[in-house]
Order: sequence, then structure tokens, then C-alpha cells
Amino acid sequence: MKLLINISRFIVGFVFIFSGLVKANDPMGLSYKMQEFFAVWNFHSLDQYTLTFSIIMIVFEIVAGVAVLLGWQMKLFGWLLLLLILFFSFLTGYAYLSGKIRECGCFGDCIPLSAGQSFAKDLILLMLVVFLFAGSIQIKPALGKTANIALLALATIFSFSLQWFVLEHLPVIDCLPYKKGANIPANMKAPEGSVPDSTVISFVYSKNGREIEFTADKFPADFDDTYKFVKRYDKLVRKGNAEPPIKDFVLTTAQGTDATESILYLKGYKLFMFLKTPESPSPGWAKEFSVIYTYAKSKKIPIFFITANYDQVAAWLSLMGIDREVSLVTCDATAIKTAARVDPTLYLLKQGTILEKWSHADFDQAILEMNALPSQDRTVQLTDSLNQAR
Repeated sequence: MKLLINISRFIVGFVFIFSGLVKANDPMGLSYKMQEFFAVWNFHSLDQYTLTFSIIMIVFEIVAGVAVLLGWQMKLFGWLLLLLILFFSFLTGYAYLSGKIRECGCFGDCIPLSAGQSFAKDLILLMLVVFLFAGSIQIKPALGKTANIALLALATIFSFSLQWFVLEHLPVIDCLPYKKGANIPANMKAPEGSVPDSTVISFVYSKNGREIEFTADKFPADFDDTYKFVKRYDKLVRKGNAEPPIKDFVLTTAQGTDATESILYLKGYKLFMFLKTPESPSPGWAKEFSVIYTYAKSKKIPIFFITANYDQVAAWLSLMGIDREVSLVTCDATAIKTAARVDPTLYLLKQGTILEKWSHADFDQAILEMNALPSQDRTVQLTDSLNQAR
């Protein structure tokens, strides 16, 4: 019995630590996933707190996993783990049974699990945690009190520090479709060999006060003028896997023109500056960006500002006096959240391939990279036309 308890303890401890570390690599991803749940439940007022919830949950997950491995205060952490896994099981169960959320983010974007896989994983963990909870009296601390407290303190400090770092400098391990080396146009296409959704045309008619639904090849034998048309739609028969890694990345000019392909296939180097709204007329990164801008201008490397808040960013660019020197386009806010976990984030691309990416905290590294780039002869018609459209 004791052997089974120890095996369960190590499995639960390692899974919680691993799960927490994967999430700590991208706490913004968990924050956005929480917002997705809150949107389904109409709890939009909680959106401003999701990052705080995310950070605290990740720290607790890691610390709880360490405590279980150490066998320290098992009665207390047994209760906390039980409550946590019940909460996780509810979320994944809701996502799976309702079908409203496809992925639960249990292991972040690095190990994507479907809602069904996440729910199954949590049910197994729930059984193991219940088993540990029942046998917690048999678990003794592996180390002394001082050592246990010191290790838990280190785990707490490490958890907060890692999250602070990635919130400032982007994820340590980039598992997103916009990672360094990725080709954006290629990731906007369905994977090779993927299977598209299978659908059939379905009709809904009304007859004698009730609605009747049938497909195009199965019209009722008595179909006549007594059937009144209600609607027609494509009914999903089999879900495929032809969803591209990058979705909704559409770059639109002020006039509503789709400039995505024109920008992505522009030859040579280019810079993408993802920016929500400058927090002040002179943000902390403005000085470093001015150096980057100077290098880009001297080397004829175009800069595209990408935002979901066109008017605010346009006003800031005008205030900076560079509104005629850079191009400003809009993009879906969700796509920007995926492309830029930190605001702002700068990309260096060659045609559609991402060569480097930096958060505002690493603009000093971007300066060094820009200094090393060769000058290029660029075609100015695209950026000039975008500027003239404003």
C-alpha cells in the first residue's frame, strides 16, 4: 500500500510541476484561455483580473507539486490539491461536454490537448489525488522542516521570477506559430495531408406548425407547397484537421484594403511593430525604438505598425513625427495576442519568414541586430501608397 501511495505521489507531483512550468513559460496564454471561458459564461468583468489569476494559479500548481514530492504538510496540501483538481476537472469537463471550447490549455501551446484528452487526464489525476488524500497519514516528510520550507520558498520565488521574465522578454520556449524561423504565409495554409471538414447541405422547412430538417438528397416524399422554407445551412458531418496554425492574420489599411499578401511577400527585410496603445506620449522603450527607426530608415528597411487600435496608434505616430515614414495597418486583436505576447513586440522578417523577435525589454538587442544588417534597395510603392491612404 505504501509503495502505491509513493508512486501516486511522485506521478501527481511531477505532473503538477511540469504543468505549472509549461504554463509559467507563457502566463499570458493561460490568461487569454481564462478570458475565453469567461466570455462563454458572460463574466467579462473578470477579464482585467485574468493575468493575476493566471500567475497565482501557476505558482500554486508548482509549489503544490513540490510539496507533494517532499511529502510536506500532506493534510493541508491534500485538501488544496483536491480542490484544485476538482476545479480543473470541472473546467475540462465543461469544455468537453459543452463543445464550446476546443482546447483547455492544460499544458499551454507547447503540448496542445483537446478538451476530451484534458478531461481524461484530469479524471486520472483526480483518482490519484483522492487516493493520496485518503492515504496522506502514511506520507512522511522526506526532509526536515527547515529544508522543506526553504525548498518551497525557492519554488515560489522561481515560479514568480520565471513568469516575470517571460512577461517582460517573451516566452523562453516559443511554441506559438509565430516563433523564430516560422514562415507566416506557410502557417496560414492548412497542413499538407490534412483533411477538411465534411459537410452536407441541410434544409429546414416548416409544415403544420413544426420544423422539419432534411438534406438535399433526402427530400420528403410528400414535399409540396405546404412546406414553407425556413433556412438552409451547411451541416458538419465529420470534423477535419485542416485548420491552419495561423488564423485571422489579415493586415488592413485605413481604407479597408486587405494588404496582407502585399506586405508579407514584399522582398527583402521588413520590421513588424505590434503595438496595442502606447501607455504614454513617451513610453519607456521610445528611446531604443528611435535608434531602431534610424537604422531602418538608413538601411531602407520598411517598418509596419500593426495594431487593433488604429486611431490611438495613428495619433501617437503623428505625435512622434514619423507617421509619414512608417506604415500603419490594423489586424484582429486575437491574432495580435498570439503574435505578440508582450506589448509592444518587434519582428524582423525577410519576406514572410520571421528572423528575430524582441519584446520592448530587448530592444537593445534589436539595435545590435539592426546595426549588423546590410542596406537594401527596397521598392517604396507599397509603403508610400499605405501612407498616402491615411
